[in-house]
This record gives sequence, structure tokens and C-alpha cells, in this order.
Amino acid sequence: MDIFSVFALCGGLAFFLYGMSVMSNSLEKMAGGKLERILKRMTSNPFKSLLLGTGITVAIQSSSAVTVMLVGLVNSGVMDLSQTIGVIMGSNIGTTTTAWIISLSGIQSNNVWVKLLKPESFSPVLAMIGIVMIMGSKKQRRRDIGRVLVGFAILMYGMELMKTAVDPLSDIPEFRTILTAFSNPLLGVLVGTVFTAIIQSSSASVGILQALAMTGSITFGAAIPIIMGQNIGTCVTALLSSIGVTRNAKRVAVVHISFNIIGTTICLILFYGSNAIFSFSFIEKPISAVGVAFCHSIFNLLTTALLLPFSRQLEELACTMIKAETKEESFAFLDPLLLRTPSVAINECAAMTDKMAQVAHRNLLLSIEQISQYSPEREAEIFAGEDKLDIYEDKLGSYLVSISQKGLSEANSREVSRLLHSIGDFERIGDHALNLQDSARELHDKELKFSNAALSELDILTLAITDILDKAFTCYLQDDHNLAVQVEPLEETVDALIEEIRLRHIERLQNGTCTIQLGFVLNDLLGNFERVSDHCSNIAVCVIEASTGTMDTHAYLDKIKHGDGNFSAYLKQNLNKYRLPEVR
Repeated sequence: MDIFSVFALCGGLAFFLYGMSVMSNSLEKMAGGKLERILKRMTSNPFKSLLLGTGITVAIQSSSAVTVMLVGLVNSGVMDLSQTIGVIMGSNIGTTTTAWIISLSGIQSNNVWVKLLKPESFSPVLAMIGIVMIMGSKKQRRRDIGRVLVGFAILMYGMELMKTAVDPLSDIPEFRTILTAFSNPLLGVLVGTVFTAIIQSSSASVGILQALAMTGSITFGAAIPIIMGQNIGTCVTALLSSIGVTRNAKRVAVVHISFNIIGTTICLILFYGSNAIFSFSFIEKPISAVGVAFCHSIFNLLTTALLLPFSRQLEELACTMIKAETKEESFAFLDPLLLRTPSVAINECAAMTDKMAQVAHRNLLLSIEQISQYSPEREAEIFAGEDKLDIYEDKLGSYLVSISQKGLSEANSREVSRLLHSIGDFERIGDHALNLQDSARELHDKELKFSNAALSELDILTLAITDILDKAFTCYLQDDHNLAVQVEPLEETVDALIEEIRLRHIERLQNGTCTIQLGFVLNDLLGNFERVSDHCSNIAVCVIEASTGTMDTHAYLDKIKHGDGNFSAYLKQNLNKYRLPEVR
């Protein structure tokens, strides 16, 4: 084995890791927000969690991605620690599928149909199909499927490179001497742990072990402790992801590593204890790629079977190791770890945007109440709500910009754009609520009172504003297209009311029944109400665009105002409902 074989080994590992990354990321993108929605439905039933953890890991081919996702979801308060334990165990089982696929490379037969089962035989065809789908399809989902196929082909090419590079090792006596040292269980576990920790992929680590196994140089006695150590080494990714997160999220990483260390310890004792009694004959026999996959699966299944009944004890162990702070722990607004799975991160942003909408809605209603009945306590609540809205806008905006820099599907890109527009409208509604509060305080501090006519007109306007707020925010939170189409006619009604109130106010000024000072306050109120209704219109249009898949706001508004019978009917109904009292 020369220096070029080392180069080939490094290149093969690089291709393997890159192929695994491309395949995993594309599978995650295809899954969209389904992964998070499934995980959120986790119950305290450990068996259900186990099956879902296995299924999700098989689907995205990355136990590390699942574990990091769990850390992020717990850190964001979406999941509880107890819900993650079964998923972690299931992810260890799900990750064994990669080893079984790779083991097909060891099939030896001259039969053409049997040869077709070997990944190196069919992966070039998959690569060609994948490239055609990436370059020839306009649909994002098909391009993602193409990337999965190309990623798998690159992974298998890397495996072949590694297998070819290590093949000469079987003829080197020194290499065989080194391998015999791995028969020491503790050294084997250490080697498997360290190597997997370095490359941060148990699938790649097992793949390299399978490539070495194909040379016929590795025995069962050397391979089994290495396989056990690989499961511990893969916990490094979870440990790194737990840096800078809440204590409860750190416990997810502790559960992961505790599960693997305890499982490895028990399996080592059972295996070598049984070997001391029964003297297993296969210990010194060479292990094949299929043997590596078999041992990998048996180890993970046995570990899960032994420890699944003790899920609660694992949780208590994690809580004991990572104790809660005596003071209340700060809440992580949105976890950067979720950026590794953009679809999950987008769903969390949508959930946070819903909370922001509720705060903005309440703040505006509180400020309207201040106009007619001023309260210092309500004022304090409005200021607290405004502070929350500023935090929401800052954090969500920055987070969504970070997500937009990831490789997103077309649907995810539209959702990010929708959320960015929405948080802008919610923040501006919060600002107008603050402006209304300032006007209410001016009326209170200066003991100013509107005329009865002006109060009657404001009562009608505030009813219309409350109505448009309720419709806009309800249609947004419930994604109700039918309710959303009722907002724009109401916005036109509010504009007509404001214009009429302004004209009547000018007449009162001319008649001397209203003062200039009250006029300034009224004008501020009307201006803020008008802008609030505009933002409500924007929110409703976002809902309509999301349901229709279009993003041309101006075209939509122009269409409904010039030729939509429903718009005219709703407008007429609203104008009759919110008619100003006759001038006396």
C-alpha cells in the first residue's frame, strides 16, 4: 500500500460523507414539515416513539440529524425530554439500514440478476436518472428526488474507492498485527469511539469497517468492540449541538450518550462473559460486510430491548447529571440548531409568528379601549406587549433571513417570504397601537373631550376597526381563505368612514363646535386607524396568496376591485352596517 492508496482512501471517505450529506439533506427537504409534525405528536408511550424514531431515521438516513433536531425542539420548548428518549433509541436502530445496503457490495455471483443487487452495479444508473431529473425537471420535488439518487451514487462510489484503497492491506503482516490488538475489547471500543467522533458519522465509520472487512483481515473479535464504540462516537454530534442551549436540551444529549455507554457496557459484559463460558468459535474467524451489518443491528436491537423499559430512569439520570438552576431559566426563542433542518425551522417560525399575531391583536384592542376609558394598568400592558413585538420582529426576522440562505424548496421559499411580510405587518400594527395609546394619554392628561357627534362617529369607526382586526387575525391564525376575502371590502369601508369623518370634522371646525387641539388628536387617531386597516388587508392577502400559490398582491387587489361580484356585495353590506349617524 503506497501513498496513492492513502489518497484514494481519503477521497473515498470524502465522497462517502458528501454523498451521505446530499442524500440526507434532500430527503429532509422532501419530508418538509412532516418530520416536525410527527415528532410533535409524540406521546409518553415509548413504543410509539421508538417506531417513529426508527422510521424517521430510515427516511432521512441520519441518526445525527434526528438527534440534533430533538435537541433543537426541546431547546425551543416544543418537546419534553421524556418524548425524546424513545426517538433516540429508534434512531439507533434506523441508522443500521445504511450498513445493510452497503453490505450488498459483498455479494459474489456470476448470475446477472444477482449482480444487479450490488449497489456498484445499479448506482451508476441511479446517478444518470438523478442527473436527468435535476437538469430536466422544473418541479422542485423531482429535483430533490434526483439529488437523493445522485447522493446515493456518490456514496457508493466513495465506498468502492475506500474498498479498493484498503484492499492491499490484507497482504501487509504489520496491518494484521495491528488488527489483533483491537481484539482487546476496551481498545476496540476506544478506536471505534474516537474515529466515529472525528468524522461525526456512524454510517461512514461502519462503512469503512465494512470496506476493511471485505479484505478478509478483520475478525469478529476485532470488529464487535469497534462497532460498539462507533455507537458511542456518534454521540459527539449531539454533545456539540448541546453547547449553549437550555439545561433541558442538554439532557437530550446526556440521554443519548448514557444510553449508548450503558448499552455498550452491558453488551460487552454479556458477550465476553458468555464467551468465557462457552468459548465462541467464530471469534477468530474473518467477518464479512454482511457480518458487520448483522452485528451492528443486533447490538442496537439488544441495547434498545434492554434499556427501553428503563426510559424513566434514563430521564432521571439526565436530570441528576444536569441539575436545574435555582433561578428561572431563560427561554431560547428559536434554536439555531433547527437551521440544519430548514423545514422544521420554518414551521417553528410559523408557530412563533402566530404568537406574535396574538400579541399584536391584543395590543391594538387594548389601545382602542384606552381612548374611551383610560387606565394606567392597561398602558403598562400595552408597553409590555410592544416590547414583546419588537423582540419577535428582531429574532424572527434574523432567523428567517438565515433560513433563506439555506437550500430551500419552492414551497419553503414562499413560506419564508410570507412570514417575513407578516411579521412586518404585525410589528407595524403594534406601533400604531402605541400611537393610539399616546393619543389616549394626551386626551386623559389634558382632560380633552370630543363632542357627542365626534364620539358617535368614533364609536362606529372603532366597531369597524375591531371587526377588520378580528377577521384579519382569525383568517391568518386559522388559514381561512373564505374569511380572508371579506377583509378587503371591510378595508374599503374603513377608508370611506375615515374620509367622511374627516369632512365632518372640518365642518365642525368651521362652525366652531370643535377645537384645533382636538382636531390634531382626532387626525392622529384617524391616521393610525387607516394604517391599521391597510395592514389588516396585507395580512388577509398573504393568506389568500398562500392558498392560491400566487404572490402578486397588486394584481389580486386590482382584480377584486374591478369585476368581483363578491367584493361588491361585501362592500355594500359593510357600508350599510357601519353607517355614520345623520348630521343634525
